[in-house]
Amino acid sequence: MSGARNLRILVTIVTAPLRIDAFPVEVFDGRGFDLVYTRVGNGGTPLVLVHGWPESRRLYWKVIDPLAEAGFDVIVPDLRGFGDSGLAPDGFGDVPSSSRDVEALVASLGLDQVVLVGGDFGGAVVQDMARRFPDLVSRMVLFNSPLPYLKDRMEGLRSRSSRESADYFVRQGTAADALAGELATPDERRRYIATFYTSRFWAHPGAFTSDEVEFHTEPFADTDHLRASFRLYEAVFDESARSELPLLGRNELTPTLVLYGPSDHVIPPDFDRMAAEVFARHVGPFLLRDCGHFVPWEAPHALVSGITAFCSDLLAGSGSPPA
Repeated sequence: MSGARNLRILVTIVTAPLRIDAFPVEVFDGRGFDLVYTRVGNGGTPLVLVHGWPESRRLYWKVIDPLAEAGFDVIVPDLRGFGDSGLAPDGFGDVPSSSRDVEALVASLGLDQVVLVGGDFGGAVVQDMARRFPDLVSRMVLFNSPLPYLKDRMEGLRSRSSRESADYFVRQGTAADALAGELATPDERRRYIATFYTSRFWAHPGAFTSDEVEFHTEPFADTDHLRASFRLYEAVFDESARSELPLLGRNELTPTLVLYGPSDHVIPPDFDRMAAEVFARHVGPFLLRDCGHFVPWEAPHALVSGITAFCSDLLAGSGSPPA
């Protein structure tokens, strides 16, 4: 290809089997625990996909192959305490600890620059990485994530999620041990997590079949992993649960594609307008019809085609960032 203009964006989404062995598994142990990740497309443009809560790398199952076929080196980790990754010995589960984990993984792979993709907690992690390691992050794709509140820019915007959707947040952040104790069996733990894919209206209605819910809730059947996943919420309420301060704020540097699934009842209604204020060099925001919180699963074609178009210069080898 001689340039980005010659890049044809042809995306076919073929759903990977609902099995954890659908993709290869690798392990990075450089941070004191086993960080498990999937890598497909080694040699392409480095692209790191970061999941949130209550998720694992399985969230990206529909988009791994299409992104690799588009020319990306797709790297998908399970964050500390999630999925198949181990529990971190330092006991932290906040944004900066995961940000540093992912940076260490990328460094171990010998990659100088990466494109980051993230939503939910993963969206906060990639925002932190973009400001903490600006030379590493060439650009970013963000969907349905927490955002810093910029009072001077966001006055008058609907910047809070509904109170009805926040009960889990407070409970997991202030009574994590009690909640974990109440969820005493694997079935109880999975049923609790299943509500976030179904009755809590994070996803667009009907976005997940019963088999898909089973697939995504499986890692949370383990009581240690479920409890570890609550640490990110504890860090909001308890200073001692923070490894350090997160670097979340207005980003003047990183080109950022913003996508928003508006069927989401947990992200603030004006997420798209808020994100436009946070990221000076943003593309979009683009609203995705009939899509909620779990964009890679609910709108895989939009995510893959959006990332491919946004990074067309990288895929074509020109490396000129979007305006």
